[in-house]
Amino acid sequence: MPVEFNKLGVAFQYPENWTLDEEDALAGRKSVTVYSPRGAFWSISVHPISADPVRLAKAAVDAMKAEYAELEAEETQETIAGRETVGYNLNFYYLDLTNTARVRCIRTDRATYAVFCQGEDRDFDELEAVFRAMTTSFLQNLKPLRWDAWTLPPEDLRDW
Repeated sequence: MPVEFNKLGVAFQYPENWTLDEEDALAGRKSVTVYSPRGAFWSISVHPISADPVRLAKAAVDAMKAEYAELEAEETQETIAGRETVGYNLNFYYLDLTNTARVRCIRTDRATYAVFCQGEDRDFDELEAVFRAMTTSFLQNLKPLRWDAWTLPPEDLRDW
């Protein structure tokens, strides 16, 4: 049975046997990560609406390149839950194991979001559908701003 995270203006479902890490969120950074039992992870971070999704994705690649010299990065655009994302597919070596990561970024009328997932290749192949399901649940839970929100009484704005 999936568990639901719903804080920071972000809602998504994740497997109940995964571990939620809210340490960054509690420290004031708008991000949260969930870890699989074998160490793969899925993370989402919230950025100001002014953040450019393309630059955000490139910054993630640059950070990874600083860490992993032989990183291979392939730029991509992907439609998930009917929404266009930009990002990269990444491959690299860590502790003599091949690893795969994905970064997908999207700007909405509320914020710009970066979704990052990573795992050792044997785990990634198994978990890719789980990562996609978590990303899909996040994107499906995004509520657009209401065009008439400024005219509504405060009690009607609770869900927005």
